Amino acid sequence: MNKEIEQNGSLYEGVRGIAVKILNRIGRTDAYLDKLLEHELKNTSLSGQDKALLFEIVHGVVRWMGRIDWILTGFYKGQFSKSIANIKNTLRVALYQILFLDRVPDYAAVNEAVEFIKKFQGQKAADLTNAVLRNIIRNKENIRYANREEDEVTFLSAYYSHPSWLVKRWLKIYGREFTENLLKANLQKPSITLRVNRLVTSVEEMKKLLEKVELKFTEGKYLKNFLKLASLSNIADWEYFKKGYFAIQDESAGFACELLDPKPGMKVADLCAAPGGKTAYIAELMNNQGELVAVDRFESRLKILRKNLSRLNVNNVRTIAIDALEFDETGFDRVLIDAPCSGLGTLTKKPDIKWKRELIDIRNLTHLQSDLLNKGAEILKTGGILVYSTCTIEPDENFEIVKKFLKEHPEFELVKKIEGLDESLFDENGCLQTFPNIHGIDGAFAAKLIKTNPGY
Repeated sequence: MNKEIEQNGSLYEGVRGIAVKILNRIGRTDAYLDKLLEHELKNTSLSGQDKALLFEIVHGVVRWMGRIDWILTGFYKGQFSKSIANIKNTLRVALYQILFLDRVPDYAAVNEAVEFIKKFQGQKAADLTNAVLRNIIRNKENIRYANREEDEVTFLSAYYSHPSWLVKRWLKIYGREFTENLLKANLQKPSITLRVNRLVTSVEEMKKLLEKVELKFTEGKYLKNFLKLASLSNIADWEYFKKGYFAIQDESAGFACELLDPKPGMKVADLCAAPGGKTAYIAELMNNQGELVAVDRFESRLKILRKNLSRLNVNNVRTIAIDALEFDETGFDRVLIDAPCSGLGTLTKKPDIKWKRELIDIRNLTHLQSDLLNKGAEILKTGGILVYSTCTIEPDENFEIVKKFLKEHPEFELVKKIEGLDESLFDENGCLQTFPNIHGIDGAFAAKLIKTNPGY
């Protein structure tokens, strides 16, 4: 019966119903939150206001799931973790509203949850839902967490809603104060940042256009061609997005391209190119002159990349669908390895990543990352520049990869602290490393390597 109900999308009506449907799918598949949400937002007749509320609820539940589940486990009659997906996610949606959304009255959140569960599971389950939520509301001010002094990992994990393996790891790497600040920063609501596409417009013109439609923004903290919007909006529906005036891209994503320093007329390779955010920025820095080869394993991903590049008026890119490790063209002036990584620097925008990752993922990724860096070295010409970048804050995926590479490749040197970029962006090794809690942008890493000798 539940399977039939699950397949009958019409039962998942309204903001809360769709939210439960998305959360069910995240829980039982490898699908990512942003893709599922994007699909629902495109295929729904919800008003703009309701779409914003759906985004808020789904993102909020996933962001705060650790704390929400800790509370529900304490109040649920039986084992909350073993309850069926519809009940689990209906309770999560209701509790998120009760704890974090002032504009939704507690009684309304409870009533909606109760009616929703009654429809799926009957009166008994609805009564249980009602009892659990009302009990939490009565005791909202007295919710207890693990004793911090006795079990710091469990406390931080539940209170700041991160998996315990990750909290334990960061405490070991970064210490108590830094880790707590990092956990807090990861719980901030996401913002939208635009990269002005200077192939089509100028920063000044873009600012005027935003002011004209009363979209408040601030200049990028480190890169002035990035503009951070003051609030979330359906910016991709705006005519100037369709005309290619800007790309939606975090400021942290620009640094690898800046370090690469591609010039017009050069031959450049982007070995892990799709969906093309960095490819487009490199093309802009090249002023559409020269050749930029975008490599990705899957033709379907390159199709998305080509669509993005076309919108942004990029026309100097040649795409090749091949596993980067099998790519054998040589003689490149610049090579970017924006390596597949754990993505643990992007948790404000992609909160589901923290629940999908495990320690073994980091270990597995490091082999691929090293292989890709070696491939980049192979196709780069002498005097050329190779940039290795990730969107994670994990040392094992970042400087440890670079350190190993430099040991094995004496013909390469690390270029430290790049002129024109703020010194605070660079770590003690001379590599670029940002953190959400320090820089107010996504966590990202980039190392600039120059091939000085013909080989060995």
